[in-house]
Amino acid sequence: MKIYVNGRFMEKSDASVSVLDHGLLYGDGVFEGIRVYGGRPFKLKEHLVRLYDSAKAIMLKIPLETQQMEDAINETLRLNDIRDGYVRLVVTRGQGDLGLDPKSCPMASVIIIASDIQLYPEQHYENGIEVVTVATRRVPSDCLDPRVKSLNYLNNVMAKMEAARAGCLEAVMLNTEGYVAECTADNIFVVREGVISTPPPYHGALDGITMRTVLDLASLLQIKAGFSPLTRYDLYTAHECFLTGTGAEIMPVTSVDGRQVGNGVPGPLTRKISAAFREMVCAGN
Repeated sequence: MKIYVNGRFMEKSDASVSVLDHGLLYGDGVFEGIRVYGGRPFKLKEHLVRLYDSAKAIMLKIPLETQQMEDAINETLRLNDIRDGYVRLVVTRGQGDLGLDPKSCPMASVIIIASDIQLYPEQHYENGIEVVTVATRRVPSDCLDPRVKSLNYLNNVMAKMEAARAGCLEAVMLNTEGYVAECTADNIFVVREGVISTPPPYHGALDGITMRTVLDLASLLQIKAGFSPLTRYDLYTAHECFLTGTGAEIMPVTSVDGRQVGNGVPGPLTRKISAAFREMVCAGN
């Protein structure tokens, strides 16, 4: 495996960053996960816009222009012969000292990893998964805007551990007001009376690329869809439910906190959206 680290391609065993990198010490940085279909990064422009916006929001200067970053991603894919896989793009504050002050970090670090990925076992895409709501709450939006895709995922990791203890693959996180925010690594949608709804970003949800793609697909399919505040009641009484994410793609949910969703199988609108998504990526997005 060849990994891009600050302008050089290195073997996996040699790729490293300094122990004084603020990404390691403080989770100070941003990242993107990008799916690759047929050798082409899916929604690359949108991912790079989000990356550079996240970096700007935390006053992190990325040492590559957008086109240079795109070229580096494509070269990483070429060197690793990735046709269908995943790119993890990481930008850290860079090497500094043990203090919090980012002024001690003269240059950001850029890391690009390209590999295979399978987030969920294949059978779950056909049969759906069970999810639980967890005690760990999403960091409030007035503390850190959820549109910043930062390296600090401890909040999500703790929720993921709660899901595992409950025997589930994914957890639903609420915000401090009790509204549904998102899952640990995915956005969440519900369907009721033929209308598709997902929590708004200001309730703690990441402004997901796949989430936006689903809203666009729904519009093309003439399905009413949009943002709406959701509570656990909305999850419990939904006719359908599904998750979206770069890794997960479209994942049906058939149970929430032990309550069966709909008929207990992936619903018709979920399948329709999933089929349209698959057609889009197979056609070269």
